[in-house]
Amino acid sequence: MMAHIALFHSILGLRPAERLAAERLRAAGHQVITPDLFGGATATTLDEGFQLLDRVGWATVVHRARQALRDMPEETVLAGVSMGTGVVTELWPERTAAAGVLLLHATAELPASVPPGTRVQLHAAEPDDFVPPENVAALRRAAREQGVELEIFRYPGAGHFYIDREGEDHDPEAAELTWRRVLDFLDHGLTSRGTAP
Repeated sequence: MMAHIALFHSILGLRPAERLAAERLRAAGHQVITPDLFGGATATTLDEGFQLLDRVGWATVVHRARQALRDMPEETVLAGVSMGTGVVTELWPERTAAAGVLLLHATAELPASVPPGTRVQLHAAEPDDFVPPENVAALRRAAREQGVELEIFRYPGAGHFYIDREGEDHDPEAAELTWRRVLDFLDHGLTSRGTAP
């Protein structure tokens, strides 16, 4: 089953981590866009990333993401990498027909209007300062109350951005397991409105 996916990058900008992820998803038969929310700029450290975000501005980031989705099907899967999950939080209330949501390295807030049965996956290191237990508990509670089908996968001992081959947090085993689970989710775990023959 083929899915349309919008993959939003981390605070480091659109880098090989997201491009390689998109290539892997495309190789599995999915259509993927990777919007460049920083206009070509990238960072090598979190501090540089936050400075870059300050220069670009959150409103511009969200506007660029919204524009990138303009011609995408309503059922497009929303996927965020770290900061990208914040972008998902912003756009999800406008895209409640999304066939599924993928949260990598950070949580997101469920919109009140999300339809019951929507599938969501969270993948995060354990422990991770960017994924505090209270945020995970809040997500789990909201999913239960709203009838969202939430799967949470934690990766003990991995660093925050463990899928990034170029980063010091890289954990090959955790990254491989994450992508196997993501592909299974895309192949078998989406709501029926989001799949195509």
